[in-house]
Amino acid sequence: MSDDFKRQGSHKRKKVPSSWRRPRGIHSPQRKGEKHAAPAPKPGYRSPVDERGKHPSGYDEVLIHTPTELEEMDPETEAARVGSSVGGRKRESISEKAEELDIKLLNVTEDDN
Repeated sequence: MSDDFKRQGSHKRKKVPSSWRRPRGIHSPQRKGEKHAAPAPKPGYRSPVDERGKHPSGYDEVLIHTPTELEEMDPETEAARVGSSVGGRKRESISEKAEELDIKLLNVTEDDN
């Protein structure tokens, strides 16, 4: 679940994790949906179909590991995320190729430029 929805009582006790669980108590304000209680997931919180699963920048994420994978991408709708196992030398060549093809890199650092 999202960080917006906290488990009931997680702020009171250390042993209760914040990960969402449905409140089931008979007197639970959160289960009843009372205004002062913490919010619970509902259908109304869902994002629009066109935006679902996209990066906050509005691009579709594509995980890449080699510079040749950039050639198959559409720079208008897709942005690249370099895999965590890619080393420095190849990461540098990927960032150069992305700049050449005008493709946005989502996890580029200052060292890569």
